Amino acid sequence: MKIMRHNLAIRFTHWVTALSILVLFFSGFGQMPIYKRYYVDQLPGLGWSSDFLITLHIHYWAAAMLIFVVFYYAAYLSITKKWDIIPKKGDLRESMQIFAAILGLAEEPDSDKYLAEQRLAFVVTALSILVLIVTGIIKVYKNLPGNYLPPEVVFWTAQIHNLFTVILLLTIIAHLGAFLIKANRPLVASMFTGWISADYVRQRHGKWWSKLNLDLTDEQIDIPLSASAEENREVI
Repeated sequence: MKIMRHNLAIRFTHWVTALSILVLFFSGFGQMPIYKRYYVDQLPGLGWSSDFLITLHIHYWAAAMLIFVVFYYAAYLSITKKWDIIPKKGDLRESMQIFAAILGLAEEPDSDKYLAEQRLAFVVTALSILVLIVTGIIKVYKNLPGNYLPPEVVFWTAQIHNLFTVILLLTIIAHLGAFLIKANRPLVASMFTGWISADYVRQRHGKWWSKLNLDLTDEQIDIPLSASAEENREVI
């Protein structure tokens, strides 16, 4: 039995964000001479990677894609009113309890659609992206002909941009590392297909299951894993 966890809009947001950030990381590091210094540009197909102007333009296009998806997701949340990913009171304490449960030191609490640490990670990721967008726009403005910014503004803008680049990178590493934990692995497939096992939801996401079970029939829960099912029988 399968339950829809991520609809098409959420999966679109996730993967466009992931792709744009990946390109931004690669092109951003390409603004430094490291690709030539460490012979990355000698790898097949990457001869362009040490060309400053090429990586700069790629960086701009990836940034535009990221800004687009930020507005898209903000509009989605505003229209649908689906605030499941927004942190709740007690999330920090619940996250610590989940971590203790993973170590076998406590019993894992029933979770909502998203785990408490996922909601907290969302805030860190969203804040990092917003700061990077704002500082990035300032950096672009500074680079346009005829524009001037005081040296201290340019300096601190660059420092803040670099700091939140590192924060975002560490957040992504932690995000991917979380799937090394066996209990989290069933969530991976849902980011590709949208579906999650009903048994998994019952066992680990009791709060969400209770909300779903208020209105769902057996027919709606037992959904075949197909594109038509996603279009016509979405349950959340």
